[in-house]
Amino acid sequence: MTENNVRSQCCGRLAALAVPAFVFSLAYLGPTKAEADFRICNTTPSRVGIAIGYKDAKGWATEGWWNVEANACETLLQGSLAARYYYLYAIDYDQGGEWSGAAFMCTQDQMFTIRGIDRCEDRGYFQTGFFEIDTLEQSSWTVQLTDPAIEASAAR
Repeated sequence: MTENNVRSQCCGRLAALAVPAFVFSLAYLGPTKAEADFRICNTTPSRVGIAIGYKDAKGWATEGWWNVEANACETLLQGSLAARYYYLYAIDYDQGGEWSGAAFMCTQDQMFTIRGIDRCEDRGYFQTGFFEIDTLEQSSWTVQLTDPAIEASAAR
């Protein structure tokens, strides 16, 4: 992650938790090049911040923040996927809202890599709800974040 991948300061933690969660769609799109990766595509008109959680040989870890521009994709993890399940949390910087779930892991406001998912607050972190991604043991996976308001108007 680069300095540009640090979470934006525009949205406060309480504002993010006070709005309803957005829906998301998942799609296995296959690798676009020779390598396999875990990618996220933001199909909304807003900039979003992304955090990812996963379990590797050292145990549970969470990492963030990737800033993904509107209608853009970003590789979060490079190479073949090592696990079947990954966890995501995303926040809409421009319109408010979040994509979240019931798998609680640790985050913080600044760029981070955190080992372990227990006692987040005791260790000085936020306890944040991530949603689960089942990659079906594929070597590459792409998640598409969508805006339900745009999907509803397109269906009319």
